[in-house]
Amino acid sequence: MEPRELLEKMFRAAIGAAQPALCVAPQLPAPGRGRTLVIGAGKASAAMARALEDSWPGALAGLVVTRYGYSVPCRQIEIIEAAHPVPDAASVTAAARILDAVKNLAADDLVLCLISGGGSSLLTSPLPGLTLEDKQALNRALLQSGASISEMNCVRRHLSAVKGGRLAAACHPARVVTLLLSDVPGDQPMDIASGPTVADPSSCADALDIIRRYGVMLPAPAESILRSGLGESVKPGDPRLRHSEIRFIATPQMALEAAARVGREAGFPVHILGDSIEGEAREVGKVLAGLALQVARRGQPFKAPCILLSGGETTVTVRGPGRGGRNVEFLLSLAIALQGQPGIHALAGDTDGVDGLEEIAGASIAPDTLQRAWTAGLKPKDSLAGNDAHAFFQKLGDSIITGATLTNVNDFRAVLISGA
Repeated sequence: MEPRELLEKMFRAAIGAAQPALCVAPQLPAPGRGRTLVIGAGKASAAMARALEDSWPGALAGLVVTRYGYSVPCRQIEIIEAAHPVPDAASVTAAARILDAVKNLAADDLVLCLISGGGSSLLTSPLPGLTLEDKQALNRALLQSGASISEMNCVRRHLSAVKGGRLAAACHPARVVTLLLSDVPGDQPMDIASGPTVADPSSCADALDIIRRYGVMLPAPAESILRSGLGESVKPGDPRLRHSEIRFIATPQMALEAAARVGREAGFPVHILGDSIEGEAREVGKVLAGLALQVARRGQPFKAPCILLSGGETTVTVRGPGRGGRNVEFLLSLAIALQGQPGIHALAGDTDGVDGLEEIAGASIAPDTLQRAWTAGLKPKDSLAGNDAHAFFQKLGDSIITGATLTNVNDFRAVLISGA
């Protein structure tokens, strides 16, 4: 099997392991004595809703919101679509409808909340004084700032009427069981879709510190909310969350282990370096290049042949006019640092099929990537400086396009070192 073929097979295995059709049913609770209401948000939420319907023994009702193009037909649960990664009017409508649906619940009722990555944008309810335009401007600024997903979601939680535990509080006194499909480093529940059903120990002051740290321009109404403390989220110990429970259905580690099995079946030792690697994408590329070169040249810390796997969520501080994409920026940096070292191939992609703002999951590199680029008139270092790695790999025909995967367990990175 050719290296790129094997790496793509491993990527598909990682995506497949996190499909809601496989993961939802084992984590479902027993039906309650009252009504069962289904709500949710995220790129995988529609697929989760379909899997829930296929496994649930009784009647269901409710609605979930997913990204445009990620809808899956359901029989009892309404599926609505909205924008990601920057919210739109449909995101606000979705949040309003979900908050309205959970009004007047009883203690015997059961709420099944289906949450996956992307929910922060898809479920948007600005606090009083804020507009959708304010939230859009803030989202764009945060996405370009280099802040981590945890830092971005801390800010979002304190400017929302639905995040930071507020949705679970609105469901009180009903029992709430949240099924989480994790897309964040460390699998912190409060960071997945900004934790709409999870108590939040962070504060408005923490959010302001993040804004200052990254020099983000904050809309005046948002600054006022944070400085006044009016944006404080629901804190641990709040009695309204006493009957709220969290269950993970899929995580980045599970996806990496599935990919590792494919690599081992192909005869390669596979080493998982971590499922929560963060940092600037181009810097992570340099670090993994250094590790791969040490393996290839010195047999340390692993002997070639082998495959190095990692997950997590890197960041891109946008400095140039390019189209961004953290996985392709990582790969371009990796290729530049490897300088055509023989026997090293790599693939990186977002398991949701969308790297940055592009409907492209990622790309792959080979020892001849730089040479082919120069022959095509491309300047790899200029492409990296301009945050234009998507255009770079498209021109080489090395983009990886999956379409809507209906899941999201963060980034996938694989480096194959053949030793040849």
